[in-house]
Amino acid sequence: MDRRVIWAIVLMMFIAVAPTFLVKKPARTGTTGEAGRPAAVQPAGPDAGVPAAAPARQDSAAPAPPPIGDAAAPQGAEQTVVVRSALYTYRISTRGGRLVSAELGEYASMAPTEAGRAELLRQGDALLGLTVVAGRDTIPLDRWVFEPSATELTVTGPTPLVLTGSQGGVGVTLTYTFTPDYRIAVSGQVSGLGGQGGFALVGLGTGLRNTERDSVQNEREYAVVVKGADAERTNFRSLDGGESRVLSGPFEWAAVKSKYFVASLFAFDSTGGRRGRITGVSMSAPAGAGKNPTAVQVLASIPVSAAGSVSYAAYAGPLEYDRLTAIGHDFDDVNPYGWPGFRTMIRFFAVPVRWLLVQMHESLHLSYGVVLILFGLLVRLLLWPLNQKAMRANMQMMDVQPQLKAAQEKYKDNPQMLQQEMFRLYKEYNVNPLSGCWPMLLPMPVLFALFFVFQNAIELRGQPFLWLPDLSRPDPLYIIPVLMGISMFGLSKVGQMGMEPNPQMKMMLYVMPVMMTVLFVNFPSGLNLYYTVSNIASIPQQWLIARERKKRLARQIVEVKTRKPKKA
Repeated sequence: MDRRVIWAIVLMMFIAVAPTFLVKKPARTGTTGEAGRPAAVQPAGPDAGVPAAAPARQDSAAPAPPPIGDAAAPQGAEQTVVVRSALYTYRISTRGGRLVSAELGEYASMAPTEAGRAELLRQGDALLGLTVVAGRDTIPLDRWVFEPSATELTVTGPTPLVLTGSQGGVGVTLTYTFTPDYRIAVSGQVSGLGGQGGFALVGLGTGLRNTERDSVQNEREYAVVVKGADAERTNFRSLDGGESRVLSGPFEWAAVKSKYFVASLFAFDSTGGRRGRITGVSMSAPAGAGKNPTAVQVLASIPVSAAGSVSYAAYAGPLEYDRLTAIGHDFDDVNPYGWPGFRTMIRFFAVPVRWLLVQMHESLHLSYGVVLILFGLLVRLLLWPLNQKAMRANMQMMDVQPQLKAAQEKYKDNPQMLQQEMFRLYKEYNVNPLSGCWPMLLPMPVLFALFFVFQNAIELRGQPFLWLPDLSRPDPLYIIPVLMGISMFGLSKVGQMGMEPNPQMKMMLYVMPVMMTVLFVNFPSGLNLYYTVSNIASIPQQWLIARERKKRLARQIVEVKTRKPKKA
């Protein structure tokens, strides 16, 4: 392999890996801490189950009245409404009308301490808890016990659940409409507000439950993502214990995500515009959490009209790309491919690569391991003509090397003349110095795309192959990374056949495979499988080119020996 190609690959790998060690820019926020918070959003206190009330207006020195509902608890015992579809089992508590369980039927929990179906919510946590603020009155609906229209529902189409309650002259009706595909439409009607309107604080919990074997990697993906002009992400780890942060809207949606799952809230503009109705999102880390918290209370603020109506939608389920794109409003950006600054380029390759892998798996009924082997062979087959052209261009460069060295020696003190002589030689020998490099770099974007596909695509989660328990995780036996390094060494060794001895290339022959093996050892095993297959599939072409190179070199030697010396 040409030395310039090797260094180009090293540089591209460095560019791809370096951003993971850099500090990520925080999402656009409002004022953090106590000063300057928007009145519409107030971070919650340490009690994860009870959203904090909004502050009283600052135009009065009189103390604020207690929240409605504190004087007397509502009558009735708490019940749990079970909502089942082919994809999920949701449980709604009549206390506050909160979603207290979201079990996904198609996904297993891989956490070492749990078995069975994946459960999204943490023990004691809840989603969609409501607090209504109207003027100086705070109505903590999560303390109310509602009367449900049913105690069990089976969802095969849009299925409503109506929760009603009243207290202290205020009446509330909440209507949840469940669909078979993880989406929930919510509409509420609050009477007794005096026609002044207000806003509702909707709880998004404190983060999703760990469902993965590698809990540390899963916790790194805990984040709040909001969509204003663009999707903006705030990692839980960017907060410190006791810190509060407010993201100022308007937002079309707000979500809390883990590596493979998400709980989100949607409030689109009813006119169809791009402005959302979520006025702000607050985050609050518990005081004793220290640095890198894994639990952060998240609340979203949505306006309540003067007539007392409020509406929004929710999604609690997997990060399946097709489902995310079907929702629209760029919701697929909740789980982006690539690091900031590289996403546009990587997404261009990652989206079609993911689609092709999934289609091959589903249409041909093949395991993802076999799909990757076929995909690696297909990529090499498609790139065969370009690689052939690149390798022959390298041979042409070898032919002109003696003249280039002579020119460099002759014009070492005259850069301008050296450049002119080099251009003359390139033209005379019909050589493009870059033509041998870029075709061999074309597979690199696919390699990067596969890295992010295996890191993010839930379709590949838990997919086994041979001894590999999960193609989206590293090989626990380190067999595939070692095979990848050996295949890279073999490819380089064959590629150097017929070349003049070069100490630098000989060094890279041994250094590069070791460096890449160390770099790839903790990468997804599926990525290493693809790269290994790609290397092995490239060896025949390298061998054919090496034979051609040897024959060409032999002809040149014969021509030199048989050339008659000129007469004096």
